[in-house]
Amino acid sequence: MKRTEFGRGQGKISGGQGDASSARRSLWQAVKFTLFSASAGLIQIGTYALFYEAFHWAPWLSYLVSLILSVLWNFTFNRTYTFRSEADVKRSMLLVGLFYLVFTPLSTWWTAALTGENPFTGAAASRTPLVNNYVVQAATMLINFVTEFLYQKFVVYRGTEDTNARGRAAREKEKHEGLY
Repeated sequence: MKRTEFGRGQGKISGGQGDASSARRSLWQAVKFTLFSASAGLIQIGTYALFYEAFHWAPWLSYLVSLILSVLWNFTFNRTYTFRSEADVKRSMLLVGLFYLVFTPLSTWWTAALTGENPFTGAAASRTPLVNNYVVQAATMLINFVTEFLYQKFVVYRGTEDTNARGRAAREKEKHEGLY
């Protein structure tokens, strides 16, 4: 059996009970990320509908503001409960910000392009939209969900998972139960 690294210098032996525990942890992590993302999605769709339907904002602007609100929600809960990380908040938020520095302009552009809005002025579509606004939102949220999970797991919280009090307590419990 070979020795592999996990977390901050903690080692485990692969090919044994630890692998099953790691797989269970990763699956539970994906479930938690999904649930928190679903709650962020509700915030995003709810605020998008409010801004678009009630305030009559352009689809791209409604999307942009609702995205920012959902990102803040999702970051807070996933840092604390999903990845259970004590990673520096400023550094972590900066890394998440870098993700959205790329994702936001791209997704704002394709939202505007697919709905026919002018992304710079918010002028109404001069043609029939290619895709319904809510279909664009749903597809964008799915793309965001998958890419953000991978980015947070392998970039933002790499090496710092399970380092907060909740994470350490869970590891200790697993250790005593022989799962780690």
